[in-house]
Amino acid sequence: MTPAAPISSDLLLRLRQRDPEALAEAVRDHARMLFRAARGLGFAEPEAEDLVQEVFTTFLDRLDTFEGRSHLRTWLFGILHRKAMERRRASAIEERTDPIDQVFESRFDARGHWSNPPADLERLFLSKELGELIRGCMDGLPVNQREAFVLREVEGFQTEEICKILNVSVTNFGVLLHRARARLRECLEAKGWARS
Repeated sequence: MTPAAPISSDLLLRLRQRDPEALAEAVRDHARMLFRAARGLGFAEPEAEDLVQEVFTTFLDRLDTFEGRSHLRTWLFGILHRKAMERRRASAIEERTDPIDQVFESRFDARGHWSNPPADLERLFLSKELGELIRGCMDGLPVNQREAFVLREVEGFQTEEICKILNVSVTNFGVLLHRARARLRECLEAKGWARS
């Protein structure tokens, strides 16, 4: 995926004027990606559809505040991120502890080398039969780690864009992504998918 570029001033003006063609273009160009990301974040299909509708409702309500300094996609994914967080808060779905640290430490020897090297996630993602296992493992990820993983590995966003969307530093994003990958690896191996 190519890095996002700022929106053109012509398109921004047309959007602010609520030009039906420009609005339809924005929805057509971004709705599928937003829906796929919402599904990747663990929302059921009807909830993901509602979430995308909320994103576009907020988009229309706040369009006059969008300065156009970033790509429209980045702004919309930022709205999706905030709306997903609001939904989770309303449902009181938050993980309060992170046992991954203990699991992670047990994976290395005294010199910092893998005790048992992890499975290659890229190879595993190619297998259709693992799709269900991966989805199940992703359901077990904390929200922030899942979002970081989906935006990078599924949607192909660049680090800078993800940091803007999630409102985190590059270092924090790296930690989130590393922990997500480690958790997924651990989960898949626990379900019998170890490196051959």
